[in-house]
Amino acid sequence: MEHLRLAPITLSGSIVRLEPLLATHAAHLAAVGLEPELWRLQPKAITSLADMEGYVASALEDQRRGESLCFVLVSQRTGAVIGTTRFMDIAPAHKRLEIGWTWITSAHQRTGANVEAKLLLLTHAFDVLGFQKIALKTETLNEQSRRAILALGATQEGTLRRQFLAENGRARDMVYFSILDSEWPAVRDRLAARLTRPA
Repeated sequence: MEHLRLAPITLSGSIVRLEPLLATHAAHLAAVGLEPELWRLQPKAITSLADMEGYVASALEDQRRGESLCFVLVSQRTGAVIGTTRFMDIAPAHKRLEIGWTWITSAHQRTGANVEAKLLLLTHAFDVLGFQKIALKTETLNEQSRRAILALGATQEGTLRRQFLAENGRARDMVYFSILDSEWPAVRDRLAARLTRPA
């Protein structure tokens, strides 16, 4: 597994489809992703098409180096791009990777889109690629994200203080979570059950 390089792939569910991120997606992401609240607790605010083009270019450069595998989230109902996510900090030798850089436009939050996207990513990472640990992290101040990660069934591991600096110099304390392969069957059942609940 040490030489595994993740290849772009499309992962499809009933609510969302995860497609490989392309440079041409920048305009679609900018059309739905310039809401200030999406970026309030992120390292850098994305406020324009040019910012989004830079965001996508940076993501694709990380992917070219084998450090990430990037996706856009596409609504199965409308075919519209509604956000993005990626595999990152990929460590094949340790059978570990992280799911991160996830954002979904506010109109599609609490619709099952995030839950299904995580189910698709986790299924691919554990059942297809054979990873043993999937990590997730968020800023301590991001209570909505922390609740969402815990609701997936992830275990909180701890907080790393002043782990990152935002572009404006603000120190960011980060909370780390994980799901192990031994925990995956219960997490999978939990997520599947959430997706079958009445809206």
